[in-house]
Amino acid sequence: MEFFAPLFDPANLPGLLTLSLLEIVLGIDNVIFITILAGKLPQEQQRSARQIGLAVALISRIALLFAISWVMTLTKDLFTMPVLNQGISGKDIILIVGGLLGTGKAGHENYENGERPDEHQPQELDEKGAFGDAAQKSSKNFFASFLVQVVLLDVVFSLDSVITAVGIVGDASKLVIMVVAVILAVIVMMLGAGPIGDFVQKHASVRVLALAFLVLIGFLLLGEGFEQHIEKGYVYFAMAFALGIEFLNMRMRSRAQRLAARNNKS
Repeated sequence: MEFFAPLFDPANLPGLLTLSLLEIVLGIDNVIFITILAGKLPQEQQRSARQIGLAVALISRIALLFAISWVMTLTKDLFTMPVLNQGISGKDIILIVGGLLGTGKAGHENYENGERPDEHQPQELDEKGAFGDAAQKSSKNFFASFLVQVVLLDVVFSLDSVITAVGIVGDASKLVIMVVAVILAVIVMMLGAGPIGDFVQKHASVRVLALAFLVLIGFLLLGEGFEQHIEKGYVYFAMAFALGIEFLNMRMRSRAQRLAARNNKS
């Protein structure tokens, strides 16, 4: 019971709430990435794909928390880059590779959505109202590909999340606080993944903004890997502002369509 003792200490409650909120914010990029990938699956598979992706995120975060002593060794320099004259640690290598993968994947998805949207949507029903053999095979292949990509990116996002959690709690003996905060954050992410996913898939302009957000997150990870810290708050604010403008545009377009329909009836 000693492991759970910090949960019953009122002094730890503010830290638990703060860390939970921060984990939710840090998980936004994870949710968007999973949502974009799952959107290319057939409709009936999208919900389960999102849940599986977030379950993988939860497992990887908790696994890294229980391997916290190993995670901390990743911050030690392995070698020095002569050009930049700075040390490169295991954490830096993971962040650099993850940043390159995230940026490349988001950029590729943005290109596909813009240039060949019809070829990269969920498979349509065949004439009998069911997926044909070729479509089913393609769907299974993509689902496997989806899981591989989610696992790779989840490791990067989880590493960033866990190191942040350790920095806030500051005491490995309070591991249970970090575990509970991560579980609460992922539960919120699972509840929000469905509405977010449906909204992103329904509005192409929002999907482009989401992919642009992931490109920026990829650059942030690259910067972190090269010891160039950039506050994520700047990116979140910029994307929230862009999303707010897009919401206004969507409302104006909807209003214009209603007026046009009313005039046509007249």
